[in-house]
Amino acid sequence: MKEHSGYYIVQRQAIPEVLIKVVEAKKLLESGRVRTVNEAVAKVDISRSSFYKYKDDIYEFHDSLSGSTFTLTFQIDDEPGLLSDVLGIIARSGANILTIHQSIPIDGVASLSVSLQVIDEGVSVTDLSTAIGQRSGVHKVQISGRGNGVS
Repeated sequence: MKEHSGYYIVQRQAIPEVLIKVVEAKKLLESGRVRTVNEAVAKVDISRSSFYKYKDDIYEFHDSLSGSTFTLTFQIDDEPGLLSDVLGIIARSGANILTIHQSIPIDGVASLSVSLQVIDEGVSVTDLSTAIGQRSGVHKVQISGRGNGVS
């Protein structure tokens, strides 16, 4: 039996309202329309504890990723060769790396944001994120954004 990735596609009406509001709060924070978690949760009418409980586990899925760009965010341990291994996973998938942003490691962990272009319809974004997340030293892989392609 094939092992599942841990991701599911669920129609919006089947998702509890609190999870939708967590996504809305995250968008407010990412867009800069609010400055703090307190402001975001007040605007969407959820508790801070609900936000923190679910913030790393819910995000919007964007279908039709082929031929477009998307961004993966994750954390990696400050370990020689680890970033090279992750970039190798991306290269073997056939995705094209557009940008890489890495923070300076704090307490031995760096945050990364990698923007990718997918041209091949055979590239599975969830399989790619799962493969990266299975590498020892990689944590909290998320598909965090999508664009309309690069001209």
